[in-house]
Amino acid sequence: MKNNSKMDITKFAKQDSQNITSDWIPIMKFIDGVQFKEIKNVAKESGYLTEIFRSDWGFDNKIEQVFQVAMFPGSISGWHVHKNTTDRLFVNSGLIKIVLYDGRIESPTFGLINEFRLGTIRAGIVIVPKGVWHAVQNLDESTSLIINMVDYSYKYENPDHLRLPIDTELIPYKF
Repeated sequence: MKNNSKMDITKFAKQDSQNITSDWIPIMKFIDGVQFKEIKNVAKESGYLTEIFRSDWGFDNKIEQVFQVAMFPGSISGWHVHKNTTDRLFVNSGLIKIVLYDGRIESPTFGLINEFRLGTIRAGIVIVPKGVWHAVQNLDESTSLIINMVDYSYKYENPDHLRLPIDTELIPYKF
């Protein structure tokens, strides 16, 4: 549509709602049981130090296994959930989007989505309780790395993983 008259189009625009505090902490209603802690990098003469996990942060401290996942640029690790395992996700290099979906029918936050963008420039840890669906996407142009600290070791003969395709209609989120 071509219109040669002058018009103030701002009256058609919608103002952003607040989604972050003045301290740059995301404002969102967390899925029941999900915990998040932003972790600040500490500048040193030789570079920087980033704490990954501390027992005094108030999280459940039971950790049986720690592993790292490397994700290629643009890749997505699809929807999965654990019946018994709690994930503690820390992005130690790159930029990762972590998306959580509460599919627990008995949960007070059933149907809620949480989304986090974490990595080298913004460190943080996301605690994903058992029963919460999650998927991760590498938003970086290079390989990104995620450290996961789980409370129960991976059972090779009986994995605690249930999976859905990334494009499932059962979870109201599109990558």
